[in-house]
Amino acid sequence: MNFLAHIYLSFEDDEITIGNFIADSIRGNKFKHLPERVQKGIKLHRYIDSFTDAHPTVRKSTKRLHKNYSHYSGIIVDIFYDHFLAKNWKSYSDKPLDLFVDNFYDLLEDNYDILPLGVHRMMPYMISDNWIFNYSKMDGIARVLNGMNRRTKNKSKMNFAILDLEEHYDEFEKEFTSFFEELTTFSKQKFNSL
Repeated sequence: MNFLAHIYLSFEDDEITIGNFIADSIRGNKFKHLPERVQKGIKLHRYIDSFTDAHPTVRKSTKRLHKNYSHYSGIIVDIFYDHFLAKNWKSYSDKPLDLFVDNFYDLLEDNYDILPLGVHRMMPYMISDNWIFNYSKMDGIARVLNGMNRRTKNKSKMNFAILDLEEHYDEFEKEFTSFFEELTTFSKQKFNSL
């Protein structure tokens, strides 16, 4: 899952949210210096990723993209799934998406000192271009895919994946909806056992 899903699946616990968000920037167990609940958020992120990567519905989505994008297919599906979460936000939260995202950006700024360097570099762009809120729009997803393609020095061709999303929109959305219900249940159980 991508940023929005990880933030949402932290169940409004600030320290878990920070850990869940920064986990991709932390290698191995190099997080023992962080507050305990931030560490738990990192572990929750890893549980979510393992569950997601092994799930047959997610594999069905990635298989649809594999021919054109090879090992980048999983990253693309994560982005697509965040789009459907943002687009259908009212089905998942009573808090408006813009407010939820603004609160998250405030949380990052309030915890700047414990964020990894990679997050420090990304934050100004994420906030000024409002990446997470703009997942709800197709042009927002197109911009994310273009940025990801640039980061791979145009090797991934991820910028073209917006066409796949348009062509198979209904299938991806159905797959996301059924999968996300299971992922939310799984994540809540893990959250409660941390």
